[in-house]
Amino acid sequence: MKKLTFIALAIAVLQACVSTQTFNELESRYAHQKSALHSIEKERDSLKTQLVDVLGIQQDLENQLTQSQDSLKMQNQALKQLQSQYDALVAQSDSALQEGIKKSESLLEQIRLKEEQLADNLARVGELERLIEAKESALKNLKKAVSEALLNFEGKGLHVEQREGKIYVSMENKLLFQSGSWTVGPDGKQALQQLAGVLAENPDISVLIEGHTDDQPYRGKGPLEGNWDLSTKRATAIVKILLENNDVLPQNLTAAGRGEYLPIAPNSNAEGRAINRRIEVILTPNLDQITQLINQ
Repeated sequence: MKKLTFIALAIAVLQACVSTQTFNELESRYAHQKSALHSIEKERDSLKTQLVDVLGIQQDLENQLTQSQDSLKMQNQALKQLQSQYDALVAQSDSALQEGIKKSESLLEQIRLKEEQLADNLARVGELERLIEAKESALKNLKKAVSEALLNFEGKGLHVEQREGKIYVSMENKLLFQSGSWTVGPDGKQALQQLAGVLAENPDISVLIEGHTDDQPYRGKGPLEGNWDLSTKRATAIVKILLENNDVLPQNLTAAGRGEYLPIAPNSNAEGRAINRRIEVILTPNLDQITQLINQ
């Protein structure tokens, strides 16, 4: 404004000193300068307005930046927390995984041991079945040999049967003894000698000789004290005849008196009592191998 005032005074002075043409030129230049000044002032005001807008935008951006920084900070904190939780989960998962691996390895080892035990048991069962089959076959062959050896005495109070894994040779007293006697008669002795021949060929057979009586009290004279004593002496007499064959092993023979306490027929009639008065020779195969396998 001071410049404009100065210019106006200068023009006034110059009007007095310069010509009209010069004055007009000056006045035109003044108007032009005034117009330019107005434009500049207008442009300045526009720039001020733009500056205010820019400052407002800058403030908004600064506010947004501050919010973004705060949000980023919170997100970083949350990320750190999540990372910490993740690391803890990984550590826990690794621990659980290692524990699971150990349990799995332990279970696999147990399964392996069980499989080995099962294979061993199957092998033993197979061996046991083979032994039992062999014993059954041997038992059948033994029964056949005994039956063939005593064939002439079948129907004379002697019969042979196989049951419970044993061979039973049952001989009624009428084939062996006179009433009240423990002396074996000729037919009985011949039958026993033929049986001894079979035993001599089978040295792994255990032989139990059992004497049985009926329930009638012993009324004979002599050193006998009763049916039990009589049954024992008769069993012992059978053993002595079997041992006349030198190939029969004494350690395989056992004599036992049963008296009247294991009847196989009623003692209420003569026929039943005759059946109960008997000698039973029980042949048992050696089962040591089978017993050993079972115990294992």
